[in-house]
Amino acid sequence: MPRANRRYKPSEKRSGRAGPDHKRGKAPKVENTSDKIRLNRFIAKAGVCSRRDADKLITEGRVSVNSQVVRTLGVQISTKDNVSVNGRRIVPAHHVYLLMNKPSDTITTTSDEKGRPSVLDLIKNPDLKKAGLFPVGRLDRHTTGLLLITNDGTLAHRLMHPSYEIEKLYRVTMKEPLTDELLDKLRTGVELDEGMVAVDRVEFIQGKDGREVGISIHEGRNRQVRRMFEALGREVHKLERVRYAGLSATGIRRGKWRRLKRQEVAGLYKLVKL
Repeated sequence: MPRANRRYKPSEKRSGRAGPDHKRGKAPKVENTSDKIRLNRFIAKAGVCSRRDADKLITEGRVSVNSQVVRTLGVQISTKDNVSVNGRRIVPAHHVYLLMNKPSDTITTTSDEKGRPSVLDLIKNPDLKKAGLFPVGRLDRHTTGLLLITNDGTLAHRLMHPSYEIEKLYRVTMKEPLTDELLDKLRTGVELDEGMVAVDRVEFIQGKDGREVGISIHEGRNRQVRRMFEALGREVHKLERVRYAGLSATGIRRGKWRRLKRQEVAGLYKLVKL
């Protein structure tokens, strides 16, 4: 950012040789770039996708600026430019961060060809419906609990990226009790189709006769928790995510949501080094 101009005071001593503009008595020209933004960031701020995915859209020729297709990465545009993705104009939205206590029998997609209820259907606010919201990651249809919903593509991408090892804490309820031996297998690793997978932590929940455990993982493979227990011969009866990225659904009734507090958003940004 250009340094703000400062008036010269007679009491101050000038240092250095004056440039050509000073000799002519003119101030150096500084281009105003305050309304400029990188094209991929513009797309992410509109809630279309992450910046990395926006780069793919650009190189694939699916983005146009003022009716001209742009394929070059790193291009800076004005916030007043007309930007379209796949022929549809997009507009940056103010970032929104919601924390939902997901109920069962809802899917975590923005739309569904089968007409099944989505978590976004639970958000009745008409202004929020226009904000380009999407769930961060997925919980399967019958898994309940904490779900982050936003239109901040950059933050969402980092939270879902395995390199940031975002912690997810689940309460698992089984129809049959888990033995100490099976508990140790969860700690050391369970063989799935894609290879060995282990939990970060796992403990019995007291008073539940071995039928409930709390487990912590940082990976986000498809139906990972359910498949791990199936590999051990245990059917998951109920699955609830109780913590995600340090956030808790405490105080949020099932099927309801609240906005994140400013310090909570700042904590997420710090967590993913933004």
